[in-house]
Amino acid sequence: VQLQASGGGLVQAGGSLRLSCVASGTVVSMAWFRQAPGNQRDLVASITDGGIANYADSVKGRFTISRDGAKNTIFLHMDSLKPDDTAVYYCSGVRLGTRYWGRGTLVTVSS
Repeated sequence: VQLQASGGGLVQAGGSLRLSCVASGTVVSMAWFRQAPGNQRDLVASITDGGIANYADSVKGRFTISRDGAKNTIFLHMDSLKPDDTAVYYCSGVRLGTRYWGRGTLVTVSS
């Protein structure tokens, strides 16, 4: 399974961005993780193939994950961005018990 993420960039605090990720094969659950310099990679949001979403406390109410199952694509709509959201965002998918990772996309939020 290959995952291709896109949509990162530079945005001012309070702004919005939308990330997209396409999986080359069928995956059960998909998620976004992020990693800031010097920090570990943390879960941001996940969504099952049934559409059940889960969010990190730090992004609840600001970020929305959605999924187009027919296209094996997920989106992360990010509103009210903060400088603390600055990180490399990674798309991930699980298939047959194996987690696959895409290359990250950088999100930079300026104050």
